[in-house]
Amino acid sequence: MGWHLCMMNMQLSKDNSLDFASWVGRSTKSIGGISVQMASMISATFGDARTAALRDGDVIPAMWHWYGFPPDTPTQDLGPDGHPHKGGFLPPIPLDRRMWAGGKLRFHQPLRVGEPLERRSRIAKVVQKDGSAGPMVFVTVDHEICGADGLAVEERQDIVYLAIPKTFSPPPKKPGPTDGIVVDRQIEMTVPLLFRYSAITFNGHRIHYDLEYVTEVEHYPGLVVHGPMQANLLLAEATAYRNKTPTVFEFRGVHPMFHGQAMTLRATQGEDGALALCTMAPEGHMCMQATAIWEE
Repeated sequence: MGWHLCMMNMQLSKDNSLDFASWVGRSTKSIGGISVQMASMISATFGDARTAALRDGDVIPAMWHWYGFPPDTPTQDLGPDGHPHKGGFLPPIPLDRRMWAGGKLRFHQPLRVGEPLERRSRIAKVVQKDGSAGPMVFVTVDHEICGADGLAVEERQDIVYLAIPKTFSPPPKKPGPTDGIVVDRQIEMTVPLLFRYSAITFNGHRIHYDLEYVTEVEHYPGLVVHGPMQANLLLAEATAYRNKTPTVFEFRGVHPMFHGQAMTLRATQGEDGALALCTMAPEGHMCMQATAIWEE
């Protein structure tokens, strides 16, 4: 996810890193919820026949709290990439590309349609690293999502900041599983699907719907499939497989997925009953890895 183009050639120094450390411990609170109308829009976006039409008071599928707190940044305060200008709750990292790298969720109790929700967020850490493509900064945000009956979800969100490369330079490809498959499903990554997912998350980032921008500015070969959408689809498969929401779900992106491809959702089961899941591109490499754990 990109930021201001004028920042493209800036490099982080140790002094910058120390400055960012002052963001650790910052917190904010959001009020939200999933209305009947929003639940209908989410169901229509995913098009999953296993999700019946939800009414007021019905339990929402796990992870749908992501759609209950849409950002409210005015359009005039968005940057050229469609993201809010830097600063505010998250530190103003001087690197142009921002991505949701992964996360971990623990589900304590279900949430319901129409229920008032509260999300308490805190910056847990800011870490600078040097990778093969240059400096990277990882920001970890801890969330607590509460409903009418108290704490429902604990979530860790990992965000990574990178420089935009001059050409597309993908990470090494990791082959997906071919044996012991217990889940194997394909979904076409169409442009309308990506647009609708951006709509239900109120995400203005142009890499998901603006082909000219994503290819000419951020140098990707196509529209980028949202990491959170891949994670949500994998969690839905894990829940359907066991007919029960996992206690813990962890995921991380390992390779970008692009529009116009048939994304495969695949899973294998370990001896402990946990599922190892992934999304796969048509070439057979993984794009997102995940683990679903059911604690008795």
